[in-house]
Amino acid sequence: MRIGPREIVFFVMLLAVLGAAYAFVFRPQNLEIAQARMEIEHKERVLQKLAIATSQSENLAKANDEVREAIGRIEARLPSSKEVDVILQQVADLATNHGLDLSKVTSKKPVAAATYMEQPLDMRIQGDFSRFYAFLLDVERLDRITRIPDLSIKRTDEGNGETKGFFTLSIYFEPDDEGDVR
Repeated sequence: MRIGPREIVFFVMLLAVLGAAYAFVFRPQNLEIAQARMEIEHKERVLQKLAIATSQSENLAKANDEVREAIGRIEARLPSSKEVDVILQQVADLATNHGLDLSKVTSKKPVAAATYMEQPLDMRIQGDFSRFYAFLLDVERLDRITRIPDLSIKRTDEGNGETKGFFTLSIYFEPDDEGDVR
């Protein structure tokens, strides 16, 4: 076989067709395929994150239900503004049952505390220290939410274990309406 100018031109044309096919067909297609693979990988990562978020949303829904139940239990312990007097009577009965003298109760202006109200009551009580301590333990066990933010205990001059207590008892309650202030 003889290689002449015609065969060389044919071979060059064949190489030119292959080069043109690579440049105009295969290379753009390879770029599109690579880009499609990157998009697929990105979408798979997004789907994995979505699957994780979906599994967490089920856990979050369960946690939200648990929080709602806990809030309901706490709100059940909050009296209405009409029941504050009942709690005050319970505290007075506890003092009497422990042999303490509840000599003075002064009501202060209710204070807003989040969506609830707080009714502070200044109290003066006198009696045996151990009975006073038992009284405080029983106040702590009341069904309703109360707190003692300020407490002062002093020994009397008699020296027989007799003490005087000055404290503020705060009773939390739900207002009956928006403008409810006792």
